[in-house]
Amino acid sequence: MSDLVQELTDETFAAAVAHGITIVDFWAPWCAPCREIAPITESLAAELKGKVIFAKLNVDDFTPLSEHYEVLSMPTLVIFKDGQPIDSIIGSLPIEQLRTRIQQHV
Repeated sequence: MSDLVQELTDETFAAAVAHGITIVDFWAPWCAPCREIAPITESLAAELKGKVIFAKLNVDDFTPLSEHYEVLSMPTLVIFKDGQPIDSIIGSLPIEQLRTRIQQHV
């Protein structure tokens, strides 16, 4: 993981999503689609730097947070605006589709 995508914990989560547009990738190390989408989110993080913050939260390590946001399938990307969830994307999408969904909120 690069420095373009933050690794979140239950202690850093609230501050990370508090301002602007933040996309949190709820993932697990054993999840093949999660590993598939990781380079896509890395690429979009570089492309949208300064407009969107990208972060990851390991659901195995921080289950209460994933339950709070009703993450039932992985990967689930939750788009936050100023601390509030405004959209979620479930599953691994091609970069073009993911970019389009994200740009609707930028």
